[in-house]
Amino acid sequence: MRCNWLSSLHNCLIHRLPDVNLYDIAYSLGLGISAPFWFLRAKSRAKVLGALRTRLGDIAERAIGAPAIMIHAVSVGEINATKALIDQLRKEKPTLAFIVSTTTQTGYERGATLYGNSADVTLIRYPLDFSHAINRVLTRSKPGLVVLMELELWPNFILQCEKRQIPLVLANGRITEPSYRSYHRFKRVTSSMFRRLAVVCAQDQTYAERFIDLGVPRDRVTVAGTMKFDTAVVADRVEGDDALARDVGLRRGDDLIWICGSTGPGEEQVVLDVYGELKKQFPTLRLAIIPRHPPRFDDVAEMIRHCGLPLVRRSAPETWNIVSSDAVVLGDTMGELRKFYSLAGVVFVGRSLVDLGHRQHGSDMIEPAALAKPVIVGPYTTNFADAMLKFKTAEAMLEVTTADALLQALRSLLADEKERLALGTKAQRVVREQQGSTLRHAAIILNVLANSSRDQ
Repeated sequence: MRCNWLSSLHNCLIHRLPDVNLYDIAYSLGLGISAPFWFLRAKSRAKVLGALRTRLGDIAERAIGAPAIMIHAVSVGEINATKALIDQLRKEKPTLAFIVSTTTQTGYERGATLYGNSADVTLIRYPLDFSHAINRVLTRSKPGLVVLMELELWPNFILQCEKRQIPLVLANGRITEPSYRSYHRFKRVTSSMFRRLAVVCAQDQTYAERFIDLGVPRDRVTVAGTMKFDTAVVADRVEGDDALARDVGLRRGDDLIWICGSTGPGEEQVVLDVYGELKKQFPTLRLAIIPRHPPRFDDVAEMIRHCGLPLVRRSAPETWNIVSSDAVVLGDTMGELRKFYSLAGVVFVGRSLVDLGHRQHGSDMIEPAALAKPVIVGPYTTNFADAMLKFKTAEAMLEVTTADALLQALRSLLADEKERLALGTKAQRVVREQQGSTLRHAAIILNVLANSSRDQ
């Protein structure tokens, strides 16, 4: 009864009273009611006020000319996946223009690095889900099609695109079990949002069936794989890795180098404790930690000092001359994670050993695998569930569930160079075999764009 009431109210306010929008009312009320909570906390206040300042659609108007595709990517991982897609779309249709939107500041900074010099790409902040912000963006950017990466679905944005007859394609589509349960709980309301999608390119069949159950017509869902394999550059080395090693005092060939990339809260202390135990058996072992989020760099630095270990910070040249076999390197710069991975004898990929909530389950393990590195992850990797299934099926990656299991896995790998090489070779082979999803996505997107142009 309650879901029927909600559905009726939704349909009435959205479709029968054109001057009233339920989403605008709900978001405004939510912002007002929550104000005492976010306004009194400095970090929350800065985040909310920053969003209100930068995400209200105040963008430059795009001149009418080349057809444009808007691609929305939430943060760094999704932004990285757009690069190969845009390159392929350019190749297929050189006259296209692109509007790339992102939600987070780190995503925007990565977008600026990737597209700052691209005349055919406009980088913007994704609008808040208010009608006036959305319509300002759509009016000024004039996209002929919108691509949403993974599962970034905002109901008002989708509604406004439908009103303008702008088709929406969900690319690299995935929907985790917790998200699926949440949407399914309010299916009578959310199904209208899913039905408005022109095409869903799901990463695997499990995700495809979930989208169909939530309301996407079966004939609009296709399994296209994950583009995350295509963003990884298969190589043996990364340009600039030797310079990085010299700067921070890592000796390739002489040191056993353990790289811990994209770590999250709670993991660095585990890593440091394990490192202390491993040093007793492997005195040439060196550790480098690269936290996922820049605001945590200083906290991790203090954690390393608290353990009594010398600290070398990548961002601080005055620390580079520290000579100690125990020194821990803190990778506190942006854009150098692949270089660190290139130096590794073994890799641990973070946000996977500690449960940080389903939105942060797992970081990109494909990148070090593409460099033929032996990779260890924890059990929380649902953000890369399809990729992990491929690696585990091929026995090309190690998964551990506890700090002690991490210690034992590292002992085994560090003691056996042949085992390290074999595991890394299998991982790289999986990456090679799984590449090609971007080609499938590009063909689908261009087909939807062509059909939309003919219909208008």
